[in-house]
Amino acid sequence: MTDPDRAATGRRISSLRRQRGMSQRELAAAMGRSESWVSQIERGVQPLERLPVRQALADVLGVAQHDIWPGSAVASQPEEQPKSNDLDGVRVVLSGHPALGSLFNQTRPEAAPAIAGFRAQVDEVWQLAHASSYAELSERLSILLPEIEMAVRRAPAGNQAELHALRARIYQAAAASFARQDESDAAWVAADRALQAAELAGQPLEVVAGLFRMAHAFIRQRRTDQAAHAASSAVAVLSPRCEAPDSPPEELSLLGAMHLVLSVINAQDSNRAATHEHIEEARKIAKRLGGDRNDFDTEFGPTNVELHAVSTAVDLGDAGFALDLAAKIDASALSMERQSRFLVDVARAHAQRRHVGEAVSALVKAEELTPEHIRAHHLVREVVHELVQLSGNRIPEQLAGLAERTGVL
Repeated sequence: MTDPDRAATGRRISSLRRQRGMSQRELAAAMGRSESWVSQIERGVQPLERLPVRQALADVLGVAQHDIWPGSAVASQPEEQPKSNDLDGVRVVLSGHPALGSLFNQTRPEAAPAIAGFRAQVDEVWQLAHASSYAELSERLSILLPEIEMAVRRAPAGNQAELHALRARIYQAAAASFARQDESDAAWVAADRALQAAELAGQPLEVVAGLFRMAHAFIRQRRTDQAAHAASSAVAVLSPRCEAPDSPPEELSLLGAMHLVLSVINAQDSNRAATHEHIEEARKIAKRLGGDRNDFDTEFGPTNVELHAVSTAVDLGDAGFALDLAAKIDASALSMERQSRFLVDVARAHAQRRHVGEAVSALVKAEELTPEHIRAHHLVREVVHELVQLSGNRIPEQLAGLAERTGVL
């Protein structure tokens, strides 16, 4: 959207707001935003690119999107949720009690459970999660979760702590994957069970890792106040512990990861100053670590911080800044999921600049890395929908294919 277009849109929004007898403060409250955000939108300062936000604004004003953005409706709005999901199998397993039969048979077997086998399986589960191989992950978790739930209830006392710790990691993998696949309610359930298991294991850092997963579930539910509370509570506890020069790297990683969560929350709330503040805090922590790590499967490190700097810049509408940052990043050492998400953010930035070809190219590369992730992710559907709109009646072949595979067309 050009600056004159943005200014004209702002005037239409202001006029529609007044017609409904709403003040800027009332509109801000209805949108869950700040009054300054509304002011910036109406003055044409703040871009309004994200389709769900556009729809929410139109709903509050009681009009259709095309009344605010004339000629914008070319393709149908993609569904918020896909009709089916590669994680449906493990979602079913999460339903009800995880090991009900164990409550009716309390005898413990003489042989201790094969903890080494569980360790290997948990590592494999996280490898699948980082690769966004959700169908295979669901199949594995559907078997592994009931097994470890039964084992921890029947294991000798000396084995229970480690089994609880492994159980926490399994549920964290499930929570992370559900959040990425837009299954926020299941992500919340899995994260809550991870918190409980971590506490029973006597692993406070695993509890914080569970809060990290829960915050992401809240973000997907658009419960930014709850997400901020989860992340801020962890920062409040970890910050004093990480002041010492010899602070454990695992604690630094979790603290940095929570600052990145807070940067995402603030970017989605259009709070530019707070977003940059948390990115800078994360950069300082990453510099202390000296390199990329994967403590608690957060992939926290200097590279991931810059990936978040790109993503939050796109959320704030700073597409040019995002693309300048992206050009300096080599994400090849990170997981396939992180590389793919980075390419999605690059595509989003190009879409904001109306660079259809570049955006499509980034999405195609992302799909090659993680097809299951790309074909179900809400941000991908949004950007594909926007690119279809920008293309008009001449939709490029690659974009048409993406639109079909993501359910946009």
